[in-house]
Amino acid sequence: MGETLDIEPVDASFGATVRGLELRSLDGQTWQAIRRAWLEYGLLIFPAQHLTRDEQNEFALRFGELEFAAAPISNVGKSGRIHSAPDDDVVKGIRGNEGWHHDSTYMPVQAKGAVFTAEIVPSCGAPTGFADMRAAYEALDADTQQQLAGLQAYHSLYYSQGRAGYLPSKTNDRGGYDQYGYHDGEPCLRPLVKIHPETGRPNLCIGRHAYGIIGMEPAESEALLDRLVVEACRPPRVHFHRWTEGDAIVWDNRRLLHCATEFDLTEPRRMWHTRIAGERESELAVNYA
Repeated sequence: MGETLDIEPVDASFGATVRGLELRSLDGQTWQAIRRAWLEYGLLIFPAQHLTRDEQNEFALRFGELEFAAAPISNVGKSGRIHSAPDDDVVKGIRGNEGWHHDSTYMPVQAKGAVFTAEIVPSCGAPTGFADMRAAYEALDADTQQQLAGLQAYHSLYYSQGRAGYLPSKTNDRGGYDQYGYHDGEPCLRPLVKIHPETGRPNLCIGRHAYGIIGMEPAESEALLDRLVVEACRPPRVHFHRWTEGDAIVWDNRRLLHCATEFDLTEPRRMWHTRIAGERESELAVNYA
């Protein structure tokens, strides 16, 4: 692996910066080295790539089918207006993402990963945080590991946005929301301890979308899930990447939690998110099998 990649691990239990290559023009050997590094480190950071949307999608497709192609995560509207009012639905979506989460655990098939790029970055760098759920599981004492074995929790975007106070203002004629993730199906049920399908290692599957552990009272479930997140998301298991325009990253959503961080919403920010679909064999919710 090291013979083809210039890899510098970040100061955490996971993650690395990769320099000296262009993601838009990878040869087969370099791609295989990237894939191995992705499984080893969970998070790969590629500075100054300046990918087009098509180039970003093409790179993501190397990891698997797409859940969706490059979509803007931004406070800049199509007309150029900057969304900053607290009751704005765009702002609510941005603020909700400041909670630690896995992507698409609220969908029947959880995402495998994502490619994320920076087009417009505010002055603070608007860091994105990542947390290592493999190392978090390994740091638990034996009694807690035994307690979590076999436990399952529901995951819902309605739950997470509602608990944070960020549900959209606009509803459709069915009383729901015409936004990605607010589906009409049953909330997705997932184990608290997920075995990674490619590494075989156990990882916590928790975060803001998780609630309602089977067999527990709501308050007991909420307290346990909150405690797990607080204990998991602390050094040396966290890394915050401060963005520079043109940066590209790819992360393993089966291993890592991530979160946005607060920034001045009067400043423009435009990121592009390509979500890599999970395989049904390993990422399908228990109650959708």
